Amino acid sequence: MRKRSKSYKKKVEKLDSGVKCELAKAFEIVLSLPKARFDETVDIAIKLGVDPKQSDQNVRGAVSLPKGTGKKVRIVVIADADASKKALAAGADHAGFEDIISKIKEGWLDFDILIATPSTMQQVRTLGKVLGPKGLMPNPKTGTVTDNVENAVKESKAGRVEFRIDKGACLHIPIGKASFSKEDLLENCHAVVNAVNRAKPPTAKGIYIQSCSVSTTMGPSVKIDINQLQVIQ
Repeated sequence: MRKRSKSYKKKVEKLDSGVKCELAKAFEIVLSLPKARFDETVDIAIKLGVDPKQSDQNVRGAVSLPKGTGKKVRIVVIADADASKKALAAGADHAGFEDIISKIKEGWLDFDILIATPSTMQQVRTLGKVLGPKGLMPNPKTGTVTDNVENAVKESKAGRVEFRIDKGACLHIPIGKASFSKEDLLENCHAVVNAVNRAKPPTAKGIYIQSCSVSTTMGPSVKIDINQLQVIQ
């Protein structure tokens, strides 16, 4: 059994684990729990009624958080010279073509998001064994393979997050920091829920969102009433 810290146990004591809350109440509870010594990330965990083993039931996408992530994101762009200049002007941390590919082949992975233009993907695919396990491979479904690198960089810097189900058909998506207000977390959560609902595979049967909870990095989960997780205006 995993050993829990005294701080974690104090947080658990404040919760009624059997209660499922409305979204606003859940964030109110999360923000009222004792804080860690750093600005914790707030995550939403969603269990979906899909079969990850079926290729037509893979849930994957990206969403721009209206209030940002609260995290500094390091962005690398692989593109030709002209597009690289535009990417750097838009705020990319690094941009280039063969030089970036060579650095990654040598083991350089000091970035959070990799964006590539379609014309470079033949060469980028050779990095699959390096990028794949880290979840850094560019993909059209998440908007990281695009000719509009300027817009992709700006969205990523502003608070764009990607999501993809794991082997247990679960999503774990960061929606902000513990220093955010309840209102900001709620607005980000609405954007995520809508994006997840839009990503529902046509072949999915039964209840799509089966369970949901929110938590901070070091804190316990607060369960959400799934009736709250229909498309939110």
